[in-house]
Amino acid sequence: MDIKINKNKELSITEAMIPVIALVLLLGYNVSVYGDEALSGSNQFVLLLGAAVAAIVGFFNKVTYQKMMEEVAENIRSTVGAILILLMVGALAGTWLVSGIIPSMIYYGLQILSPAIFLPATLIICSIISIATGSSWTTSATVGIALIGVGGALGFDLGMVAGAVISGAYFGDKLSPMSDTTNLAPAMAGTDLFTHIRYMTLTTIPTYIINLILFIILGLTVDIKGDVNIADLLRDIEASFTISAWLFLVPATVIGLIVKKTEPLIALLTGTLLAAVFAVLFQPHILNQIAGVERMTFESAYKAVMDAITGKIVVPTDNKTLADLFTSGGMQKMLGTIWLIICAMVFGGIMDAIGALARISQTLLKLAHTTFGLFAATVGSCLALNITASDQYLAIVVPGKMFAKAFKEKGLAPENLSRTLEDSGTVTSVLIPWNTCGAYQAGTLGVPTFDYLPYAFFNILSPFMTLLFAAFNIKIRQLVIDEKI
Repeated sequence: MDIKINKNKELSITEAMIPVIALVLLLGYNVSVYGDEALSGSNQFVLLLGAAVAAIVGFFNKVTYQKMMEEVAENIRSTVGAILILLMVGALAGTWLVSGIIPSMIYYGLQILSPAIFLPATLIICSIISIATGSSWTTSATVGIALIGVGGALGFDLGMVAGAVISGAYFGDKLSPMSDTTNLAPAMAGTDLFTHIRYMTLTTIPTYIINLILFIILGLTVDIKGDVNIADLLRDIEASFTISAWLFLVPATVIGLIVKKTEPLIALLTGTLLAAVFAVLFQPHILNQIAGVERMTFESAYKAVMDAITGKIVVPTDNKTLADLFTSGGMQKMLGTIWLIICAMVFGGIMDAIGALARISQTLLKLAHTTFGLFAATVGSCLALNITASDQYLAIVVPGKMFAKAFKEKGLAPENLSRTLEDSGTVTSVLIPWNTCGAYQAGTLGVPTFDYLPYAFFNILSPFMTLLFAAFNIKIRQLVIDEKI
């Protein structure tokens, strides 16, 4: 709410768009050369090249190097919490593997979730967890990882599974009163939280129903890759791990802590440490394999757990389907994602410092001559900010501040703006590979953004739904109307 929007009267829209165009062209070429490997480092440098182009534009418009670096530093400082969460998610994934939590989830999931119902069930499970926790990130880091494992074992395309996870995770993130974006959007627009949530259900519920239908159809018609023998998978999981329902106490504790509004870092750290204890109790043979010893000692257990937390570990198995599922990268695996976020914040910081973000939003606002035009300009501004600023919160705050007056002047209630900010700013952030949300989800789920993007139906459809309501004047509340929905 206290974010300052930098304006620069000397900057034209053409100049503001030069870095954006340069970045899109460079990223497009880079991805065509490297494919899925682009996130391994080359995309990060391309973001720095885009930042350099923005800096050159800034120098020509009398923006000092010091000013640009101050904004970059502020942007990077704002991501410290996200970076720490990413590291803790890597640690949690490692200990949840060696403790048998993820294998147990996969084991029981294979018995309960048949291929026909797996995708809609994944969507519903993630929706429930996300509403309860108010966090799409926590949802992906807990049940999301396990469902990716189950889907992979069943032979589903992982992009499809990740799309279902993310659709469900962002449905709950969008509607939960405990979600930070659900609180931020009405604060920016000037309405209260529960009015915002009630009004948002009008576009969110139809979008979710369409989303659910699409996943039901996919589940019934998709041609699952490979010849998966569930009995063999179950036997091989049991051969490698001690499977027990008691292990679910750890994820239940983490989810319970989040529901109780415990800070995510504390909840994830608790889940990591509890899983380490459960690894010693339930999977001593796994820890012995990792440490390379025959008999467990305190030192060997410590070493095995620390290796799982910090680096790559592999639990041996002869089953090729389970090989990837029995591998974890720990905190080390998240370093590439963190690198991407930092480079994206450099680009976003310089774009903000030179006044490009404000100029793009102002130009879109000038195009809003009608009510539909105002909604379309808001959606466009949110999308542009998610691409250029690489940050979900800026994609809500900047348009929220820029468009609040325009909505009021057109006689529109503030909940119209808050709903549009969520329908476009919150949910589309995960569709941008270099956005903090896109980078996090790709790193956590182990699925590239462009692989899950075509199946993130809820995130794709939400902006179109809010524009559809605006185009046909459906439930567009006026300031003079004071009736409950």
